[in-house]
Formats: sequence, C-alpha cells, structure tokens
Amino acid sequence: MAFEDTMRSLREFDVNDLDFESVGSWPFPIKLLIWGVILVGALALGYYYHIEDLQLTLEGERKKEERLKKEFEDKAFQAANLDAYRQQMRDMEESFGALVSQLPSDTEVPGLLEDITNKGLLNGLNIGTIDLLPEQAKEFYVELPIAIVASGSYHDLGAFISGMAALPRIVTLHDFTISAPGGDANRLQMSITAKTYRYRDDEV
Repeated sequence: MAFEDTMRSLREFDVNDLDFESVGSWPFPIKLLIWGVILVGALALGYYYHIEDLQLTLEGERKKEERLKKEFEDKAFQAANLDAYRQQMRDMEESFGALVSQLPSDTEVPGLLEDITNKGLLNGLNIGTIDLLPEQAKEFYVELPIAIVASGSYHDLGAFISGMAALPRIVTLHDFTISAPGGDANRLQMSITAKTYRYRDDEV
C-alpha cells in the first residue's frame, strides 16, 4: 500500500512545485534523489581535489627525480674524470713551479745586475749606469725595474738586447730611447728599463 502511495505522490508531484522552503513536504523519492545528487557531487568534488593534490605531489617527485638524476650524472662524470683532473693539477703545479723558479729572490738580484753588466761588456757596450728603481707590488708578484744607460754601435745595442732575452731569469725590456749625442751615428746612447720579477710574499 505504501508503495502505491509513493507512486501516486510521484505522479501527482509537479517539478514546478518544488519549494526549498518546504523541503519537508517533498515526496520521499524526490528527497532521496536530491540527496543522491548532492552526495555524488560532493564525492566528485572531493575526488577532483584529491586527484589534483596527487598530481601536484607527483610533479614534485618528478622534478626531484630529475634533479637527483642530474646530480648523479655530474658526480659520475667527475668521478670518471678524476684521474684526468689530478693529472691536470699536477701539470699546472709543475708549470707554476717552473715559472716561479725563474723569478729571482732578493738575494739573487745583485747576481742579475752582474749578468746584465757582463752582457753589455761582452757586446762591446759602454755601461753608463744601472740603477735599481723602487719595487712595484702587483697582486701576485713584485716588479723590480732596473734603469740602464749604455752606449755603443747599433749592432752592439741589438746584440745586447738579444742577450738580455737569453738570460735564465725572466727579464722584460721597456721604454726604449736611443739618441746620437754629438751626431755620431756610430756611437749611439740607449736608455732602457729592464724589469724582472719575484714572487710576492706577505712581507711586501
């Protein structure tokens, strides 16, 4: 009998008569349908947000995986080339040591001045003056300028400059000036600044 009453109430019910202020008077099947729709909508919304959270978490894990993979590849490359890096470091240390060995210490400067004087005399020059100028401290080394005044023929001056380049220590030549006092082209006077270098330590 209850089923027949329910079916009759459904047939007599008009959707246009739905009034949310009188939900209690709605037929039970309508109430059940509405609550079913609401429940399905709530479940669908919850599922959507849950899936979205999972997708964000998954994306974060993917990025983390890519970062870890990149770090692993970098470390693997470094490990594979470790011997080559060590050999390169040894080569650089040897090259640096070779360069430093060519830089005179303070105690070797007088010997260097003597070498310069001998080079001039051996090439037939008349050495006027050889003066040590104030040191110039740079970031990793110290410049030791030496002002030289010498006279001789053009050929002798050229031979002297070539001899300076052959010294066992690093010597560079700067600020050439050549003149002919008294107009004698066979007796030229040269002023030149030679610079040698030493490794800079904390005492400079």
